[in-house]
Amino acid sequence: MTIADTGLLEIPFVEPIMTVKSCLAMGFFHGTRERNTMFGELNPTGGGDEIPLLKKRLLIGRRENCDITLRFPNVSSKHCELYLESGYWYVKDLGSRNGIKVNDRRVTKKRLDPGSRLSVAKHTYVVEYDPVEMGAVGPPPAEEDTGTDIMKSSLLERAGLQRRHIEEEVSADSKPDQKKPNRYNPSDDSSDQIKVPHRPI
Repeated sequence: MTIADTGLLEIPFVEPIMTVKSCLAMGFFHGTRERNTMFGELNPTGGGDEIPLLKKRLLIGRRENCDITLRFPNVSSKHCELYLESGYWYVKDLGSRNGIKVNDRRVTKKRLDPGSRLSVAKHTYVVEYDPVEMGAVGPPPAEEDTGTDIMKSSLLERAGLQRRHIEEEVSADSKPDQKKPNRYNPSDDSSDQIKVPHRPI
């Protein structure tokens, strides 16, 4: 009995189609991988394959639809974004749970100079690229410090809810050379004993 006798159609075997991304990464378009349109690499510090930076804007996260997929439970579904601007790579946190670090400092947005260490959650990569090849001219552009040193200030201070210090509430006309009494003296009738009227004695 043949396939024609059963009435079934014979479907020929088709080779799986490779995506443009995988063809670029494997070097099929221009000979070698180094000559492809590659804007740099992320090299994992703990060993493993390099991750080519194939576009000027890349989404890093746990989901399959991200440009760079990191399948780790401590990586958010959309963790951070890499983008190329004026010949330099930048990273921006997208509100991830475990954050990002550049050179062991937690940041929300930062320029990635060649050789910088980028940590996505606990996974660290060395960023390798040549700014001149990416179109950079002159020194790196100045950037504002967007690091988040959480321990520098309290949450109330960052929200603007913390009370001013008692020293700031004392009027500016107080005399610094005059000795301030430690306690309220009921036998003294002078009016300058209570500097802050709403503060308990």
